[in-house]
Amino acid sequence: MLRLARPKTDLRTLITLLAVASIVITLANSLYATWRVQREVLINNTLEFNRVYATKLASTTELFFQLAQSQLAFSANILSDGMDDDAVLQSEVERLRTQTNSFNSVVVVDAKGWVKAVSPESLMLKGVRLTSNSASQALAERKPLIGKPGISAANNLIVSVSWPIWSKTGSYLGYIGGSIYLKKTSILNELLGEQFYRDGSSLYVVDSDNRVLYHQNGKLVGQQIAPLIGDEVRQKNSNGYQQIPKASGESMLAGYATVPTAGWMIVAMKPTQTTLEPLNSLLLKVLQHSVPFALLTLMCAWILARLIALPLWQLARKASQMDAPGVSKDIRGIRSWYYEAAQIKRAMLAGIGLLQDKIGRLKSEVQTDPMTELLNRRGLNAVLEYFLATRQPFAVLALDIDHFKQVNDSWGHDVGDSVIKSVAQELRKSSRQTDVVCRNGGEEFLMILPGADREMAMAIAERVRKKIEQQELPVVSHISISIGVAFWSADDMPMDRVFKLADDALYQAKNAGRNRVVSCLPDDDESLQPHRHLG
Repeated sequence: MLRLARPKTDLRTLITLLAVASIVITLANSLYATWRVQREVLINNTLEFNRVYATKLASTTELFFQLAQSQLAFSANILSDGMDDDAVLQSEVERLRTQTNSFNSVVVVDAKGWVKAVSPESLMLKGVRLTSNSASQALAERKPLIGKPGISAANNLIVSVSWPIWSKTGSYLGYIGGSIYLKKTSILNELLGEQFYRDGSSLYVVDSDNRVLYHQNGKLVGQQIAPLIGDEVRQKNSNGYQQIPKASGESMLAGYATVPTAGWMIVAMKPTQTTLEPLNSLLLKVLQHSVPFALLTLMCAWILARLIALPLWQLARKASQMDAPGVSKDIRGIRSWYYEAAQIKRAMLAGIGLLQDKIGRLKSEVQTDPMTELLNRRGLNAVLEYFLATRQPFAVLALDIDHFKQVNDSWGHDVGDSVIKSVAQELRKSSRQTDVVCRNGGEEFLMILPGADREMAMAIAERVRKKIEQQELPVVSHISISIGVAFWSADDMPMDRVFKLADDALYQAKNAGRNRVVSCLPDDDESLQPHRHLG
């Protein structure tokens, strides 16, 4: 026979595991979502901050160049009266260099490229013809210029800012130019370097040829590097941000902006790893604050799981005891506080009622004679067990239908069965409410009269005998019965002995001519003598 394996896990454990798994997964998902969101926030904020910072520096640098050009324009206007007075030229370049501190050096160059005045004079450039790219460009284009960075005649890496000098009559006289040193202390270095970071951030200023014009590491100044921001990106947006991968594998968060007048680009960068360092401590704090609530939630989930599973667990235990006495009362006492448990409880009670009803019917069928609906010998034994347990005295009437074999032989078994049913019905009518009537087999019957004394038992036996004798039956007309009477008391004899005495009395009644009552009365402890009552 196939046997189903018993489940090893109960509902309470399953609910608890489900709650724990849900809380852990939710917590993990929350931490991951927090990490992702905070990571994006940190990266985006850093990119935007670098963009804003680069734009601010670019705007400040642009303003500086515009101011420097306005200063040169003012001096060019003063020198428009002529360039023949060396004292005036020298005085103006000295004033321009020392008054504003915008330039490291100032020169006045005539239309042929010869230096007419220079400050500081220690550069010893007076009377020298300038052939640098920026000088040649200024002489050729004759307009305000910010030249490309280059090596000066004094072997300095400089950027030149120039303004043309025109006479009152409109003739070109030359230009006045200011130089800003890129590798030495200058106002531009101070302007760009005042926000120097110590967290791995860096600031690049590069020209259109990607030559480094400023960096915290002075060794990079003047070197040409790979483009930090692509030309297409620069042309599309004058300022913006993007992540820049480095050859070392560490990505940088860069914000950039251009200086329109000079064509320079300022790039502020910060390592991505440095930006994300606070994220770990943030997650740790989130975890520290989340764990106590998670544990509290787990405890509440465990208690709730126990409350939910308790009625079902109790019902499951009672399900294996449905045939036990009192199980219905126990099930009714289970508190089923939610719909499913209440429905299961109702179904179990209904099932127990049906089961007990079926068991009762089966028990009744087992203990009842199907033809007469009287108790059979099995049912009688159950009654006798009760009498024995309660030590209840009783009288026994052993009854037998006279000449019943002749009835079957003469009219058949159907008529015989009808006679037996008629006798059973009359016995039921003639008995008291507390009496027990039993079919002992065939045409034999037993009546148990609890608490009846000899006089009462003999009177009932005689009344039954006369009723049967007077009955008018179909086909057979009249029949008679013989009755043997015996008495039992718990102190007198074993219970099986009283039935033997009743049988003996019944046989004596038959031997004496039938249709009579015979009582076996105890004469002494060893022998019993029959007492006859003839019908």
